[in-house]
Amino acid sequence: MIIQDVINHLENFAPLAYAEDFDNVGLLVGDRNTKLTGVLITLDTLEAVVDEAIENNCNLIVSFHPIIFKGLKKLTGKTYVERTVQKAIKNDIAIYAIHTALDNHINGVNAIICDQLELTNRKILIPQAEAIKKLTTYVPKAEANNLRQAIFNIGAGTIGNYSHCSFNIEGIGTYKGNQNANPTKGKIGETHFEEETQISVTFTKHLESKVINTLFKNHSYEEVAYEITTLENKNQNIGMGMIGSLKKPMSEADFFKVLKIKMNSKCIRHSKFTNKPVQKIAVLGGSGSFAIQAAKAAKADVFITSDLKYHDFFSAENSIVLADIGHYESEQYTKNGLLALLTKKNSKFAVVLSKTNTNPVKYF
Repeated sequence: MIIQDVINHLENFAPLAYAEDFDNVGLLVGDRNTKLTGVLITLDTLEAVVDEAIENNCNLIVSFHPIIFKGLKKLTGKTYVERTVQKAIKNDIAIYAIHTALDNHINGVNAIICDQLELTNRKILIPQAEAIKKLTTYVPKAEANNLRQAIFNIGAGTIGNYSHCSFNIEGIGTYKGNQNANPTKGKIGETHFEEETQISVTFTKHLESKVINTLFKNHSYEEVAYEITTLENKNQNIGMGMIGSLKKPMSEADFFKVLKIKMNSKCIRHSKFTNKPVQKIAVLGGSGSFAIQAAKAAKADVFITSDLKYHDFFSAENSIVLADIGHYESEQYTKNGLLALLTKKNSKFAVVLSKTNTNPVKYF
């Protein structure tokens, strides 16, 4: 196997098309065509993690957070980022980061938190916008069924619990080819009338290149007429955060005791208790202050996240309890999820879980 095989496995699960625009995901260091010796999974890539990879004969580090986030202008070893990248390059170790592509996955980071807290009735807290596209094309009537089926076979035309979804209109298409044309139907210089079917199919945006390739491969015309538009509809299975319910209501104090244990958090910063039972819980691993209003709108009793600032706590306004459990603590089980993803039904390569605690925050 080569490194690209592992990348394909990861991206089939969490396509990079759904990562946030600000993020730096994918292969950050190394050659994707290198023969794979082993994979080390970590939350953060530091020098100590690269040392672990060397010790375990792993030439690919799959990291949740990207070690290179902003552009590197120098590689002099002055910062921990530069030293880490230098060490990886010297030892032919590739580094791949998945970050917000996994954050936005319905079975990603936030689902793992929900698993820890045993939340039920889960759904995405902030569904991602502009994640659904629509293809509209025109094909000879006799070819319509074959084209539709080919597009369905790559995963397009799925809406919620339904597949093979399309809308079709029959009509007459016209065209006239010039002297350089090579029409499959009709003659050069003559206006041709063809019974055609207009096919409209929606698809998730990461399929766009496959949809276009499939369209051209299965269409007989020399020039294929088609349109791809981005829909305003939100994909309810892709997005930031998650909301779910405890099996039974709990007091705020009891829930915080459970939260501290389940998330292995030494300190929970929180807003004022509302003195109401809690059952509906919103979660967002990592920095989640931007989702406070979404959690309130969803009628969550508690919102669990990290990196809240002083003034963020005021926005609770006694209608929700904000709980900052720590950035590392909110994402610490993510690497276990990546381990499960890479080892499930796959024994062709060694996968090692990093033992390095990369949490930069200490408690006195």
